[in-house]
Amino acid sequence: MRITLRAMSQTLAAFILCTLTYAAVAETTTISAIIAWQGQGQVFQTGDSKAQFLGSLEGIMYVETAQGDMNEAFVRCPIVQEINLEDGTTSANGKCIIVASPDDTAYAEISCDGEKGICRGEFTFTGGKGRLAGIRGSGKMTARSPVHALASDLSAGVLIQAAAGILQMPELRVTLP
Repeated sequence: MRITLRAMSQTLAAFILCTLTYAAVAETTTISAIIAWQGQGQVFQTGDSKAQFLGSLEGIMYVETAQGDMNEAFVRCPIVQEINLEDGTTSANGKCIIVASPDDTAYAEISCDGEKGICRGEFTFTGGKGRLAGIRGSGKMTARSPVHALASDLSAGVLIQAAAGILQMPELRVTLP
């Protein structure tokens, strides 16, 4: 399985680099991106009606350019999510590593506020290495996840290994130096 993932990673890296290389030529471009993710972590009761999810998201980022090109990269984000068990409101923050190839990596931060099943906020590139060194940009994001439903039915400290969701960034502005 790891060998297959490594081979897929190297193949997919070429695709995303094509998208981001176009951004370098054009300096700033707008892309549409979506991350289909699976998560794991733990839920902790942090108050009478509050819980906190500590874990990570992992998945594939699909990127579509204005020219219609579709490319992919692997993403992993450690995340902290606060959940109000009474009214269902939530907030989340995380930091992501986006691997286009073993030598080309971008870093990003996510933050959002929302309610049961949906969290809206900002996705921001904070830097990178290799051909993605100096990447910057941001855009509005929407995250959808059933973690709130799992959290309301679990006791403190329970390990969640099957959370899943999507993170959408329909207009992500990207700049490479």
